[in-house]
Amino acid sequence: MEDFQGVEEKAFVKDEVDNVIKESIENTIQNAAYHHNKVAQWNSNIVEQCLKKLTGLNKPFKYIGSTTYKYDSKTMYVIVNVFGLTI
Repeated sequence: MEDFQGVEEKAFVKDEVDNVIKESIENTIQNAAYHHNKVAQWNSNIVEQCLKKLTGLNKPFKYIGSTTYKYDSKTMYVIVNVFGLTI
């Protein structure tokens, strides 16, 4: 039983990561309209917030994060990729 709990504590839990990403996007962009000159700052803020919160989960991973923005008429899509690496 203890071995299973140890594995669970070290697992990459997709739902936890999804919540971190969603919170970071919502905190950064909120209801803002797309402005090309703001994308670099948004990108930086989202990646920094994600990495800070993911590190706070105390999992044995090194994280890599990136963001991409797609503006289509009145809609903006934010695509965030997060990779958790361990040896």
